[in-house]
Amino acid sequence: MAPAAHAEHTLRLAQEADLSMFGQDPFWLILIKAVGCFAILMLFVLISIVMERKVLGWMQLRIGPNRHGPWGMLQSLADGVKLMLKEDIIVKGADRPVFLLAPVLAAVPAFMAIAVIPFGPADHPVNIFGTETVLQLTDLPVALLYVLATSAIAVYGTVLAGWSSGSTYPLLGGVRATAQVISYEVAMGLSFAAVFLYSGSMSTSAIVDAQDDRWFMILLPVSFLMYMVAMVGEAHRPPFDMPESEGDLVGGYLTEYSSIKFAFFMMSEYIHTVTVSMLMTTVFLGGWRAPAPLSFWEGANSGWWPLLWFIVKTAAVVFFFMWIRATLPRVRYDQFMVLGWKVLIPIALVWLMLVATVRAMQNEDYDFREIVLYVGGGVLALLLLSFVFDVFRDRAEERREAEEAARPHATFDPMAGGFPVPPLPGQTLPPVPRRPSRAAKEKVPASVSGESTEGTQGEEGDDA
Repeated sequence: MAPAAHAEHTLRLAQEADLSMFGQDPFWLILIKAVGCFAILMLFVLISIVMERKVLGWMQLRIGPNRHGPWGMLQSLADGVKLMLKEDIIVKGADRPVFLLAPVLAAVPAFMAIAVIPFGPADHPVNIFGTETVLQLTDLPVALLYVLATSAIAVYGTVLAGWSSGSTYPLLGGVRATAQVISYEVAMGLSFAAVFLYSGSMSTSAIVDAQDDRWFMILLPVSFLMYMVAMVGEAHRPPFDMPESEGDLVGGYLTEYSSIKFAFFMMSEYIHTVTVSMLMTTVFLGGWRAPAPLSFWEGANSGWWPLLWFIVKTAAVVFFFMWIRATLPRVRYDQFMVLGWKVLIPIALVWLMLVATVRAMQNEDYDFREIVLYVGGGVLALLLLSFVFDVFRDRAEERREAEEAARPHATFDPMAGGFPVPPLPGQTLPPVPRRPSRAAKEKVPASVSGESTEGTQGEEGDDA
């Protein structure tokens, strides 16, 4: 499709994003669709728990669950029954009302995002008990903003769980979760902004319709990669599972929770994982559209078939979560923050400006060669400026380091204030006294060793 034709097609989609078909279903059908969305989400959670253990066992060359049910497929149900039957403990120092409310706040918003996810096309409704309806619960003109809002609300459960526990490690886990969500929601929103510019709409059904020619994974690869990183950080999944890092926080905000309340937090984590996977499928992987070999079949995107393609794509993204957990170790927290604020956000801003420039030139009917020439020249100029800036910055740092090395450094007493403090720039610590090594002890003069031997022998004689 030519750039001008594609721009006209996108503009037509934005103008024809008619949402009048939503909200017209009878109440009983809305209730059935809501229960169906809930059932799909819970079924995905049960499958994801078993799938994660099976995939990790396969990748780490060990046996996964193989006792409960055929091939261990009922391990999730066994875990749920076990957690419900365990003792429910509430610590004395906890704020009881908030402590009980936190798991609910973590779980409920995770269910809300699926309401705007399209499982099928709006122009090919299906028949449910004699009534034609769309395979989507509802849609909004700002559906993706609604998804971002619900994911932001979910962090309140984590923060309140850490604060209400009355313990240090849960509080640190809650603070980490807050910083993590704030950092990576910015990058996630900027990755969506490029999609808004290219599709001309924030409606999920319109975004899927805009991918009839090519998926946004191909058209917007930088946004796709940024969302791939941001969704892992947003879902608190390894290698970005800092809020519940058992290596340094025992269990993070989950430390003081047990029984069914712990199960709520565990369920909310998997629901969030499935939700961001569905969102990736909708925004970047063509949504309910059939993959390339099957898309040539005329009836592939009609009837109930789109539901199957959507589930297969979502399962593939969930498998990606399991894959990186088995592959990558947990990163350090400062590295995680640097990745969010100093890498993802600057790249997202530059990429957004680039996409906005291309879309504006397409709307002005510029030729494809002219767009490539102008955009490529701008990118090369930006890279040249960044290279010159790096050269001058490195020279300034080398000059400053040389001046600091030539300047005499004043030693200071780290215990002068009564407690140890680190040195400031330009200050040096006094040398640390070292124990004499074994080689130094062996070089002790013989006279000294003889005197000590004689003294020891004399004491032994007196004792005798």
